[in-house]
Amino acid sequence: MTADAAMRSWPVYRRLLGWTLRYRPLLALAALGMVVEAAGTAAFTWLMQPMVDETLVAAGTSIDWTMPLAIVALFVCRGIATFVTDYGMARAGRSVVRDLRVALIGKMLALPSSRFDREPVAAMVSRLNYDTEQVAQASSDALKILLTDSLTVLGLVAVMLWYSLVVTGAIAVIVPLIGVIAAYVSTRYRRLNKRIQEGVADLATGAEEIIAGQQDIKVYGRQASEVARYGRMADANLRLHLKVETTRAAASSVIQLLAAVALAVLLVVAGLEAAKGRLTAGDFVAIMTAMMAIIPSLKRLANVQAIVQRGVAAAVRLFQVLDEPVEVDAGGHAPARARGLVEFRQVGLRYDGAAGDALDTVSFTAAPGTVTAIVGRSGSGKTTLARLLPRFYEPSRGVVLLDGVPLAGWSLAALRRQIALVGQKVMLFDDTVAANIAYGAEGDSVGVDPAAVRAAADAANASEFVDRLPEGMATRIGENGNRLSGGQRQRIAIARAVLKDAPVLVLDEATAALDNESERLVQAALERLFPHRTTLVIAHRLSTIERADQVLVMDGGRIVEAGTHADLLARGGTYAQLHRAQFRDA
Repeated sequence: MTADAAMRSWPVYRRLLGWTLRYRPLLALAALGMVVEAAGTAAFTWLMQPMVDETLVAAGTSIDWTMPLAIVALFVCRGIATFVTDYGMARAGRSVVRDLRVALIGKMLALPSSRFDREPVAAMVSRLNYDTEQVAQASSDALKILLTDSLTVLGLVAVMLWYSLVVTGAIAVIVPLIGVIAAYVSTRYRRLNKRIQEGVADLATGAEEIIAGQQDIKVYGRQASEVARYGRMADANLRLHLKVETTRAAASSVIQLLAAVALAVLLVVAGLEAAKGRLTAGDFVAIMTAMMAIIPSLKRLANVQAIVQRGVAAAVRLFQVLDEPVEVDAGGHAPARARGLVEFRQVGLRYDGAAGDALDTVSFTAAPGTVTAIVGRSGSGKTTLARLLPRFYEPSRGVVLLDGVPLAGWSLAALRRQIALVGQKVMLFDDTVAANIAYGAEGDSVGVDPAAVRAAADAANASEFVDRLPEGMATRIGENGNRLSGGQRQRIAIARAVLKDAPVLVLDEATAALDNESERLVQAALERLFPHRTTLVIAHRLSTIERADQVLVMDGGRIVEAGTHADLLARGGTYAQLHRAQFRDA
């Protein structure tokens, strides 16, 4: 590794080793095994001299069992040491993977929502799955090779020096060349593996898009083009992998050639030393055996750079996430339950990288026990407004208040405890109906009273279909509730909100994608939630908000009209135009 590459890689690798050092007892046991393993290899080559000179050259009339028994005992000890080493390093490495994955998922849940606008979900999942595996190899497999083979090389070199300083010195001229190759390979591996990991994330993103959109792809007959697009990404990834393997194979071949040259030098110098009576047959065989045993260790040490650099490149990507700033949570206001007075004062918001404002000078008040409907064309800022309440995004200017306290002054956990959110896109888990409803309870959902879950399902008009499921409340609903209809998923989400019993309810186009019958059932369930809460309804169908206490009409990120349904119709403005257009479409 070049000095520059080492300077870049070492801080990252040292930090990665810090995660490994949490398992010091396992590492200490594995290190002891490595020492025994390396010593066993060196001891076996050292025994070649007496084995040849005393057993073969100076053969006696009787068999001496000392040497055979010593060899068996040596390899029994070495086998135990190898097992201890492999188990200890594997356990430590897998534990590091587990720790990093848990830390990453925890960190991702603490990141601001704006962070997820910059990177596809599939790329972040790639960090969790692929990158952590590369880190495991660097923190366990590579460490084992570095320590075991380095100790083995030192032990074998010591054996060679013991039997002939001259022969060993003649071979040593090859070592610097191997170092130069290793430095080049290390730099190339680092560059290629960074590109490979980026390519794997692109592959994951592309595959997720294709699989998720398979119905649209079929309808528009784009199967061939999508397969071709994915094939181009896979080909690029293949080329990078082949470059890595070509580099590895070439380095390994050159090292083997250098080893052959060293062996030739060994034969020439050993012949000269033997002719002078300074080298016996046993000495030569011991040196020869040590030389041959060093070659595999040198090959592994050369190739370990690929593992280390893959791990370093992966660790850089992981640490980038772990080092990102989390959501700001500096507020200390944390009452058990808010009254629910919501105020927007001159609020503006511009998303990162956007050319214009998503919200501009938005001001209104939503009193406890009232329903505020927010309507407007697509892209007018309705959903953006709703995202500000749970502080998924922070306003660029102005202030949002709950019970007269700016949202930044609230503890995040306490603020979000006051808000129940039901959106058009419901997030359900591959679990039972009961577990998905119980998700709305505070704390761990495992201990939620089944009677409370049943009452929430009743209030959400969900019991009528739940009771028809094969196992009722204990029925698993599949990934994101894919075994249920859209209306059934919505009613489970509403039941979850009922169970949460929050003083502020946000409905983000909760009935927009439903048929008339499902909408009727969902709307009836929602109306049971309205009393004694501050409700914000983002509505696409204007028929759902006719009884709202106030209607806010948005356009271009601004509130352009405000009033009751009847008042706004009478004015004949934007709301009346929207209403007429929708009525005409109906």
